[in-house]
Amino acid sequence: MTIINSPIVAFQGVAGAYSDLVSRTLFPNAKTLPCAAFDDVFAAVISGKADVAVIPVENSVAGRVADVYHLLPDAGLFIHAQHFQKITHCLLGVKGAGIADIKNVYSHVQGLSQCRGYLRDKKFTPVVHVDTAGAAKDVALWGDKTKAAIASSLAAEIYGLDILATDIADAAHNTTRFLVLTRDKAIPVDDGGDFVTTLVFETRSVPAALYKALGGFATNGVNLSKIESYLLDGNFNAVQFYVDVESHPERDAMRHALEELRFFSKDVRVLGVYRKERSDTETG
Repeated sequence: MTIINSPIVAFQGVAGAYSDLVSRTLFPNAKTLPCAAFDDVFAAVISGKADVAVIPVENSVAGRVADVYHLLPDAGLFIHAQHFQKITHCLLGVKGAGIADIKNVYSHVQGLSQCRGYLRDKKFTPVVHVDTAGAAKDVALWGDKTKAAIASSLAAEIYGLDILATDIADAAHNTTRFLVLTRDKAIPVDDGGDFVTTLVFETRSVPAALYKALGGFATNGVNLSKIESYLLDGNFNAVQFYVDVESHPERDAMRHALEELRFFSKDVRVLGVYRKERSDTETG
């Protein structure tokens, strides 16, 4: 993947979102481009308004981001990297506010649910907002000491809020996996390192189709780290599978596995080949 020195990085949300924080972490010289929805993120890169897309795909507490899995196969972009980000939720209030002043706390539904125990212990009333950074922005606009937001430290910096408490999530392992995508579909050279190949495919309408399609990975000793399924166009008889394979497509075992997959499946497409990155929640 070739990225210019100062890329424009598109993400879903408003300034200060966790996707914005990750974009700035991965590309320190970048200009970030907030987008209203995930399909707007992909469209920004396809059109050339942005060079890179950074999107969340799953969280260790909340699970997968379903919309992304539906959009990725036809987005026209290629995955070049993954990044695991520890989500450090902060309680943000207006200047001069203290914990004792807070009554209502605003955030995305996942941010609220991930801090449920903290909110209950403090007897705060949770209020659902469209997103975390948007909640921080509104709290700053309201200027009310009784209102707070759960969001990132970056959001506090951007909107001029005080961090009243940090790392307030109930689960210490709260981590989100992000993908980095561009228009460049070049596959990196296999240098013997650990790689992940992301595929999508549809099974043929035959008995044990999925068992047969994936059998080649087992017989060739190739590990699958993720498999997701979802309906196509609302048709219960048309299923697409999304798979992360821990190998590089140029390796012999992987080539043999892909031959079997293509024999028993249809519309097999590679969505990306990128280096494996371990998250802090992985063991072994």
